[in-house]
Amino acid sequence: MVARSFELHNILDSRHRSPPMKVLFVHNNFPAQFKHLARSLVRDPENSVAAVGTRTARGVGGVRLLKYGVQDTDTSVTHPFARRFDMECRRAEEVLYALTTLQSSGFVPDLVIAHPGWGETLPLRAMFREAGIVTYCEFYYAATNRDVGFDPEFPVPGLDGQVGLHLKNASTLLALADCDIGLSPTHWQRSTYPAQFHEKIRVVHDGVDTDAIRPDPAARFRLPSGRYLGAGDEVVTFVSRNLEPLRGFHVFMRALPSILAARPNAEIVIIGGDDAGYGVRAPGGGSWRKAMLDEVGPYIDRKRVHFVGRVPYKAFVSALQLSSAHVYWTYPFVLSWSLLEAMSAGGLVIASDTEPVREVIDGDTGLLVPFFDVERLAETVVDALSHPRRFKQMRARARQRVVEHYDAERVCLPRIMSILKDESPSSSAVTDAPGSFRTRRVRAISSGTAD
Repeated sequence: MVARSFELHNILDSRHRSPPMKVLFVHNNFPAQFKHLARSLVRDPENSVAAVGTRTARGVGGVRLLKYGVQDTDTSVTHPFARRFDMECRRAEEVLYALTTLQSSGFVPDLVIAHPGWGETLPLRAMFREAGIVTYCEFYYAATNRDVGFDPEFPVPGLDGQVGLHLKNASTLLALADCDIGLSPTHWQRSTYPAQFHEKIRVVHDGVDTDAIRPDPAARFRLPSGRYLGAGDEVVTFVSRNLEPLRGFHVFMRALPSILAARPNAEIVIIGGDDAGYGVRAPGGGSWRKAMLDEVGPYIDRKRVHFVGRVPYKAFVSALQLSSAHVYWTYPFVLSWSLLEAMSAGGLVIASDTEPVREVIDGDTGLLVPFFDVERLAETVVDALSHPRRFKQMRARARQRVVEHYDAERVCLPRIMSILKDESPSSSAVTDAPGSFRTRRVRAISSGTAD
């Protein structure tokens, strides 16, 4: 039986607790992946927590948030290979100004936790030589079998494109060289990084709130028309931040004619925006929603296909709770929170048989289908809708897997804190190294600068 939720100060035995810490988060869209960790750190009133982000960053109670601006810059005179890094350096300069303001106020962090994806980590080691630095290792770009080079429907980049793609890793590599520890949410995401860094990267997910996201037979979802879907309705859900091929939107849309023809009462709820997203842009500069409706629109009942855009989080959870079948499709790329949230809600997940999905979904916790097999996807969804009782135990096992392995409070945060506080024996190989986080903390504590 899972233990009750507990406060951060009870995660570690009091005899082994570190002194109060000053912790700095750096993420352009804070809190993002650091939401649960930031909230946990501020529960201990002894800790002092700050964050730096852009104008899109959101506050967390108890966290001092400094925002910086990003100026529009003409990079046309910059070499194409260097344009991304140029922009990252400009962003790093803005972060440097924000950090200088923070430092001048007397806040010098013991620990910095940062995402390297936008160049924000570039000034960190120069600014805070004695701090422990933890890098969030989300993804390492490559030209084959990832977000690029996986889908034969879209052209692979030429040599120039491959060089440019490789250079997208520049800030990440510098961050890995500077940091003491890396955190990666899945084993596959860690495997995308160069092998020489694997020992430095710990695999631990940021976690989901399984208390807030749980089965609810009374859940209802309001459609744009004002009509509500609820218990007894046959609902297929698809969720992606942006509707794009990288998240399998094109495959899902091509399966809809068969699904809707076989299940005349099925309602399709599609949550997601029309922005460019991570992958290739839609033809003609429009949205992938329009492109796919142009392709399959004549063959589907448009009245039963509901594009609801981006919805408030509460509505998103309600959609997952009432879903009869949730389709999660992705290239080999970053694992979406929505997959774990769908499982936590007790959903029946039908997912693409791709990395890192296989770490979470198997024959006991969900159904895997080859990414490009449109016909099999349709058949699997139809079978799930036709025989809901058959999958009742699978839904329960899906939730149990998330509760046991991905619950933020009870599983992921204790593991993260164990790593950050150097209580994990498995981390000693890295953290005992000269100049490591443990060494810096011992030096800071002994000199009285850690509080």
